Amino acid sequence: MAAALGPLGWWQKWRRCLSARDGSRMLLLLLLLGSGQGPQQVGAGQTFEYLKREHSLSKPYQGVGTGSSSLWNLMGNAMVMTQYIRLTPDMQSKQGALWNRVPCFLRDWELQVHFKIHGQGKKNLHGDGLAIWYTKDRMQPGPVFGNMDKFVGLGVFVDTYPNEEKQQERVFPYISAMVNNGSLSYDHERDGRPTELGGCTAIVRNLHYDTFLVIRYVKRHLTIMMDIDGKHEWRDCIEVPGVRLPRGYYFGTSSITGDLSDNHDVISLKLFELTVERTPEEEKLHRDVFLPSVDNMKLPEMTAPLPPLSGLALFLIVFFSLVFSVFAIVIGIILYNKWQEQSRKRFY
Repeated sequence: MAAALGPLGWWQKWRRCLSARDGSRMLLLLLLLGSGQGPQQVGAGQTFEYLKREHSLSKPYQGVGTGSSSLWNLMGNAMVMTQYIRLTPDMQSKQGALWNRVPCFLRDWELQVHFKIHGQGKKNLHGDGLAIWYTKDRMQPGPVFGNMDKFVGLGVFVDTYPNEEKQQERVFPYISAMVNNGSLSYDHERDGRPTELGGCTAIVRNLHYDTFLVIRYVKRHLTIMMDIDGKHEWRDCIEVPGVRLPRGYYFGTSSITGDLSDNHDVISLKLFELTVERTPEEEKLHRDVFLPSVDNMKLPEMTAPLPPLSGLALFLIVFFSLVFSVFAIVIGIILYNKWQEQSRKRFY
């Protein structure tokens, strides 16, 4: 998971090279770093990660705004602060979101989320949590943690309030994941249990140290881990094989409050492209898909929308419709004239 050399490690190594004044070593390292997105090995296998800045966000949040050059857009009550982006304040009936404007076409990736949830509410008197999205549609407000219901893609939920009163087997806050092809509704009354892929307890409120969540998608294998204990160690939460996600979807995060509230803050979002080796058999199996699905999990089928008509096809349809209309009018006039002639003959 974590690379042996993080971004800080690369920087420190570069500084040591500078202080050593070894020209050849420094030149080699600069060529390796390139644009500042040097490769980092992940684990013991042949897997490397590259930071993708067009899908990442960190202080001082210069890429956030409404202009055409902005990489991230705010929605609802979300606000940019100096140290974080606040999706919702600790106030009732608020919702906000942050969405990447650039669709992601990476095959294998890892998203690291640095977040903070805190507020004045005491035990079970706070809510509702936040969600991280990889979906076909963006900037669509709705009831599912501030996003639309029946979404198409992946949703990872950090749920801080238990709506289902009778359940006893899970402790909140709770992290869960859901893959949707647009046919499923998120069940708020049961905290999403009927459609979740898995989950784990995550005590993340009002902590005095940083909290992180990582979503990794490699070879159709979805893994979600967390670092919420202040130990700088990843802890497993969800692992699901056979997850099929299309490329070209958008990353985002959203939050909502109701009668209960919390501050939901995002400090950074960092997306890494993962390069992994595939066998010829895996290449055949891992072809692009056009609708999200999970192996061995039956999702209700959606009626595929008709493809949009091309300009030529639309022109031909309009043209022949007009020709048919004119033809029908001419035939109608001819028949009407014949009927009038026959009527005159009867009178004479």
